[in-house]
Amino acid sequence: MTKFYLYVSRYLTVLLFLITTIAWSQSTVTGKVTASDDGSGLPGVNIIEKGTSNGTVTDANGSFTITVPGNAVLVFSFVGYTSQEVSVENRTSVNVSLSSDVTALSEVVVIGYGQIDKKDATGALVSLKPGDFNGGVIASPEQLIQGRAAGVQITSASGEPGAGVNMRIRGTSSVRSGNNPLFVVDGVPLSGDDVSPGSMNGALGDSPPKNPLNFINPNDIASIDILKDASATAIYGSRGANGVVIITTKSGKSGAGNIEYSYNLGFGHITKKMDLLNRDEFISAYTQFNGAAAAATLDKGASTDWQNQVLRTSVTNSHNLSFGGADATGNFRISLGYQNQEGIIKHSGMKRYTALLKGSKKFLNDRLTLSTQVTVADVHDDNVPITNNSGFEGDLFGSALKSNPTAPVYNPDGTLYQPSNTEPNPVAYLNLSRSFTNTLRSLGNVSAELQIIKGLTFKTVFGFDRSFSSRKTAFSRDLKANNGIYGIGRAYLNDIEVSNNLWENYFTYNKELSSSVKFTGLLGYSYQSFSNTRRDIQLANFRTSNLDLMINNLASIDPAKISMTGNSSSVKDELQSYYGRFDFTISDKYIVTATLRADGSTKFGGNNKYGYFPSAAIKWRASEEAFIPEAFSDLNVRLGYGVTGNQEIPHNLYQERQRYNTSNFNTGGTLDQADIGSVSFKNSDLKWESTAQINIGIDYGFFDNRLRGSIDYYHKNTSDLLIQVISAQPAPQPFTYTNLNANVINKGVELALEGDVVNNGDFKWTIVGNVAINKNRVQNFNGLLNTGQINGQGLSGAFAQRIANNQPLYAWFLRDFSGFDENGISVYNGGDFQKFLNGKSPLPTTNAGLTNNLRYKNFDLSIFFSGQFGQYIYNNTANAYFTAGSLANGRNVTKNVVGNGESNLNAPDVSTRFLENGSFVRLQNLTLGYNIPTTNTFIKSLRVSVTGQNLLTFTDYSGQDPEVNVNKALNNVPSLGIDYAGYPRARTITFGVNATF
Repeated sequence: MTKFYLYVSRYLTVLLFLITTIAWSQSTVTGKVTASDDGSGLPGVNIIEKGTSNGTVTDANGSFTITVPGNAVLVFSFVGYTSQEVSVENRTSVNVSLSSDVTALSEVVVIGYGQIDKKDATGALVSLKPGDFNGGVIASPEQLIQGRAAGVQITSASGEPGAGVNMRIRGTSSVRSGNNPLFVVDGVPLSGDDVSPGSMNGALGDSPPKNPLNFINPNDIASIDILKDASATAIYGSRGANGVVIITTKSGKSGAGNIEYSYNLGFGHITKKMDLLNRDEFISAYTQFNGAAAAATLDKGASTDWQNQVLRTSVTNSHNLSFGGADATGNFRISLGYQNQEGIIKHSGMKRYTALLKGSKKFLNDRLTLSTQVTVADVHDDNVPITNNSGFEGDLFGSALKSNPTAPVYNPDGTLYQPSNTEPNPVAYLNLSRSFTNTLRSLGNVSAELQIIKGLTFKTVFGFDRSFSSRKTAFSRDLKANNGIYGIGRAYLNDIEVSNNLWENYFTYNKELSSSVKFTGLLGYSYQSFSNTRRDIQLANFRTSNLDLMINNLASIDPAKISMTGNSSSVKDELQSYYGRFDFTISDKYIVTATLRADGSTKFGGNNKYGYFPSAAIKWRASEEAFIPEAFSDLNVRLGYGVTGNQEIPHNLYQERQRYNTSNFNTGGTLDQADIGSVSFKNSDLKWESTAQINIGIDYGFFDNRLRGSIDYYHKNTSDLLIQVISAQPAPQPFTYTNLNANVINKGVELALEGDVVNNGDFKWTIVGNVAINKNRVQNFNGLLNTGQINGQGLSGAFAQRIANNQPLYAWFLRDFSGFDENGISVYNGGDFQKFLNGKSPLPTTNAGLTNNLRYKNFDLSIFFSGQFGQYIYNNTANAYFTAGSLANGRNVTKNVVGNGESNLNAPDVSTRFLENGSFVRLQNLTLGYNIPTTNTFIKSLRVSVTGQNLLTFTDYSGQDPEVNVNKALNNVPSLGIDYAGYPRARTITFGVNATF
């Protein structure tokens, strides 16, 4: 028996040893780490064998390989996600899904001259990442975030590819055009100037320039951070009054040699055609005014839908390719982009080529970091003759709306049918004109950051922004449109060169002053120069109808009748700044921030070269207090106040310069002193427009932050308003700039809410919403400023808006229309004169956005609605074209004109008859995507998607689209909310594929 127990004990010992050996043997474990919200691979996740220093990181696809004992415990950690411990248990494959850790509030947000954890932010700001962006056909960065941030109103001027965009943060503050925020791209503040020229097309009207941000490839953007209150923007001083938008491009991801490729194919179609009369309806309606005999003469025998003649289904192709990588010592990324976006009006579109190089490298034991970023873009715009202020004859789209539907497009011999100069053929506009813009722009910076001692760093940045843009336009001598074109032909050559140089130097110091007090300080100096050169030439009397020759060969002008007018200018401004910011964090509960910037600018008079812009803010992390109920998983209170500035007036008006002008410059002519004029509009007391702002905010979270959001109240007071004033003649100059003795008040409330409705692994549903309410008023103003020019037959000198005391900016100033009398003549409440309308304005009082994000396994669906409410739109299109008088004169109209009781003798005066509620709700973006499994393939990830843009719009506005803003400035006082036959908007469906290799 003893021997038996001895044998058993030996066998048990051997068995135990074998089990232990197996348990502790080293094995290779592979796997993938994904995000629980969308199933995408997470690059750069730290994986550590618990209790050891053995570890690794995931590659760009989220995959990893590590050698550990079979009984090891792996710790997975990643910024912004909850850490997770997983027992290996002798497995060779371990896959992990990490959940977002919203309670940690460790999201990094970009602020002026650095970045901070979101939990340390004392100001009002919004940080948006690619997962928050709008999808589909995108031309500029603003379109990515339209409707996504509370208190940020973004309105495209029209549906034209590359059209200008108005962006307003917390309301409109200025009485001139400098209302857009300051844009900072990879640390380089942009000048805010137009970088492409508009075109002055003679009697046809003026064409606006394109969006200056079109040079940025949206696929290259890693984040867009919006700084809204003075505490956040005061570090930018004289340029921060209207908010700051910081755009950061993507850097290389962890791993070596990551290749990403995406392709998108989009199709666009007009959302709403105007409901015009067809040929039979038109003849019948015309007969009621002029009789059957006149109608028979007017009937040209055709049946033409002129809108269809100029519209098309557009096609957009875009390709993006990038290559990059990163390790502990640096990163790099190279990207190439191509987008060819057709417009829904024939012959229009935008073609863009972009290239980006970005990288950084550490030296001297990681104490010195050298970085660079360079973006180059070549943008070609094909323009069509749609203008801001054509007369009653109409531009391209205006003539398509009013042209006789019985008229043919072509004569029997195949030539274009063109009855007269005042009734132009819309197709002739397309075929007998040509206009295009070529813009080459480069932006970049080189920086060096040195750690001097622990906690103290110095950074120097050299930045540049260069662009050259040329617009060429020609109208054939065969085009019967507007006097001054037919028989002679006209060409317009417009060039702009813009240069922006930056030198930035600043120290940053981080120090724990005690166990409970942390300090961060920033001191810096900045110098920035801006130069702008313009050339504009108008040519007439061509011997040829060949548009290419007219644009490219000036010898095609008749030498006996040469007519040339033009002007040019070259200006330069400089901005020198000193700034500082100090942050104290006490007991991880209380944060205090103070900022001061001093700006000196050559734009302003000798008595006010420098402006000073301070701010201060405090934040209390109330959820860190023991007495706060456990129901709050997060609770912060913020209070901030500051003063910021606005210097957006034309360059260097107060230093004398030469302006050259020629008029009817004939062959053999000379340029004499009469053609050279000095421009010197001096005002030694001119100073910055200033905005003082107070902000009170609360950040909150409930149910372990499954429900989270913020609420902010703000009050903005803008004073010393910059305005152009016409000089009483005779005077040495036609106008001057001055500070208006008035205040513009914007006050409002912003709410942001996000909630995880369902989160059970395979299925997740998150709702994200925002709403902002803003009230705008002009106060302490004793004058009056008219704006909002209205065009149309019999409307010379007409306007629709007035800036006045105790009214919102650009308040509607109109006759109060109450209907027609028995003779069909307009009747106006209170009499035939213009007046204010109880505060009605083109400024929306409420902006809102609502997103539903749903994910089921590899499928995801995003549904985004946006809305604007409380604004009114003036329908100058209807005022100019859709009246009984227009119909009686043989022009087409919308069906609501027929039988409305108006006489053909009625004057279409500016009135509330054409003022409409512009409120709308839009299904702006809907994306359905699928992540295709790529296990055991050379493809790391593969996603296909379909996106719809502008799918549905709910509005009472009768025009083509309620989101419109044609520039109708008067005496350089800007307007807002006027619709005048603008380029129509499209509904777009885009198919996309994204792959990582």
